[in-house]
Parts: sequence; structure tokens; C-alpha cells
Amino acid sequence: MENARALLADLVSIDSVNPSLVPGGAGEAEIARFVGGWLQQRGLDVDIADAEPGRPNVVARARGGGGGRTLLLYAHMDTVGVEGMSDPLTARVDGDRMYGRGAYDMKAGLAAIMVAAANAAGRGLAGDVVVAAVCDEEFASAGARAVAGAVSADGAIVTEPTGERMDVAVAHKGFTWHEITVHGRAAHGSRPQDGVDAIARMGHVLAAIDGMAGRLAAQTGHPLLGPGSIHASIIEGGRELSTYPERCTLSLERRTIPGETVEVVEAELSELLDGIRAQGHRIEAELRTTLVRDPFTVDPDAAIVRSALEALGPGTPVIGVPYWADSAIFSAAGIPTVIFGPGGEGAHAAVEWVDLAQLDRCVDALDHIIGAFCA
Repeated sequence: MENARALLADLVSIDSVNPSLVPGGAGEAEIARFVGGWLQQRGLDVDIADAEPGRPNVVARARGGGGGRTLLLYAHMDTVGVEGMSDPLTARVDGDRMYGRGAYDMKAGLAAIMVAAANAAGRGLAGDVVVAAVCDEEFASAGARAVAGAVSADGAIVTEPTGERMDVAVAHKGFTWHEITVHGRAAHGSRPQDGVDAIARMGHVLAAIDGMAGRLAAQTGHPLLGPGSIHASIIEGGRELSTYPERCTLSLERRTIPGETVEVVEAELSELLDGIRAQGHRIEAELRTTLVRDPFTVDPDAAIVRSALEALGPGTPVIGVPYWADSAIFSAAGIPTVIFGPGGEGAHAAVEWVDLAQLDRCVDALDHIIGAFCA
């Protein structure tokens, strides 16, 4: 049996900051070489290929004897930045906690699937176990999209953290990003009769969004996820104090639940702008969608969900999680997917740690699932 804790310490020590988030970030090349080499030494067939130039994925396969189901085990290799952290690439252990950038999000999950796949290589299973260690989850999910387009499987496990009890997540929210640009007319500050203040007119939009947020919060929503939400994120406008601003742009995020498509959200926002005009406010505005990430749900009776619940033991809660994950991409590709992974705290924070007992439990659960699912 491999030592998942020692492997996690090695993974934390490798800088894999996503360069799309942090200019000059190390990226995934070094950690991909390490992950691929480690798995190849343990008998897996390994392919390292760029999802985007200089941004590699590792896809490794423990081949079965044939006739069994294929299980995909997923984790991402990239991390967010390390600003404000003290010695972020040193894995420091204090009791049952390991500290360091990525320990929780999600190199513990990566260590768990690597160890479980290495264990699977010598078990004489019928089905294949595929490890997908991907790039770019923290920005645009280029890695997951490449894997989903190339790998087929009968089930998938995403080892993102699911709380201190390591619950089984069968749903998560999606999100859409939008820009609303309000147009005014530039004029000297001394000539109000000539100017139209785009920033002031954006105020009507902000008030309407606040109202929409309240209406969404009052809805029942999804049984595991609750209602969707909306918030204003970034606002830009104006160029100098003595000029009426001719343009103001608002960037906003709408968190979605299963059943809420981008078309639904775009219709909501168009109706919001029409409602402002219907109230007599003269507003010239444009709506643009900049990013769509679909929500995720899986049938709680799917074989991979049943296997996960059996492995984690009686009474394991079935939950939804508020964050978005690459699970939605695999689900959209037709692979029934479940989420569970080691607990801890500090995702994207200055202090990050993972529960090492949960890491050990995750490996045990994956071993159990592999034996049942790929037999």
C-alpha cells in the first residue's frame, strides 16, 4: 500500500499556480511530469498531453482484464496564487492537519486517486481505472474539457472536498457571467443640459438587481442546493471628475440551479432592463454573456452513487455543494459522476489545510469502490 500522506507532501512542494490566474504562475508542467512518472513506475499506462499550449493533462490507465466497467478518477493539479501565505510550498504537519497551498484544494484528492489507482493496478480487476489529473480547473477548465472529449467511462468520481464528514455530493450550482453596459452622453461638467450620466442611470440597474436577488432568495429552489442567486461584481465608468460619463459597465454573476439555463438567465436580465424602461426611466443598455458554467446533478440511484454510499458507510449524507466543479463537464459528456473528497479549510485563503485522517479514509473508500465497480 502506498503512503498517501507522503505523496501529498511531495505534491504540495511542487509549485503549480495557474498562470491564467496569476501572470507568471508556474503552471502544471512540473507537477504533470511528477504525477505521470509516479503512476508509470507503478504499472499504469500514462499519457501526458497539452490541453492548451504548455498546459498538460495526465491521463493514466490501470488496465483490467476485460468485461468490467471503467471508472474515471478525477483531480486537478493547478492551484490559486500564494500571496499572503507563509512558506506555501512546504507541507507542514500539525497533528492530523497538513498545511500548504493546494493541500485542501485539491492535492489531497489528487494523492488519493493516485494511490487508489496504483493499488488497483495489481488487483486483477475486470474493468479499467483511469486517472485524470488535469490542468486549469481554477480558471477555464481546459483540462477537464479535453479529458471529457477523449475518455469514456461508466462512472466518475471527482475528489473535491465535501466537508468534515466527507459527504457524497450529487448536485452543485452553476454560474453565468454577464455584462450590462449603460450608455450616456459625454459633456463638460459645467453643461448639464448636454450630458447624460451613464453612472447615475446604472443606479436603476443596480436597484433592480438588488430586487431580483431578494426574489430569488425567497424561492424554495432545489432540494439540496436551495435557490439561485445574483450579485453585482464589478462596476466601471467615467474618465474624469469634470466630465459626464458616457459609459458605465456592470459585471455580474448569476448562480444557477439545475433547470436554470443560460437562456433562462438572459431572459430574466432582458426583462429586468425592460422593466426599468417601463417605469419611465430612459436607459440605453446592452446585455452580453461572457461565461457559462452549467449546474450539475446526478440520479441518486446511479450505480456510482450507490457504490460511493456503500463505501463511505451507513448514514453518509447525500448533499449538494454551493461551489462549481468540473463534475458538470463529465456529467454533460454522459458520465454519471459523484463528488466526495477529504475535508479541511482554506480554499483560496492564506491558511490552507487538509484533514489527513480524511485523506486516509478517502483512499480506503476509493479502494472499496474500485473493487465493487470494476470487478
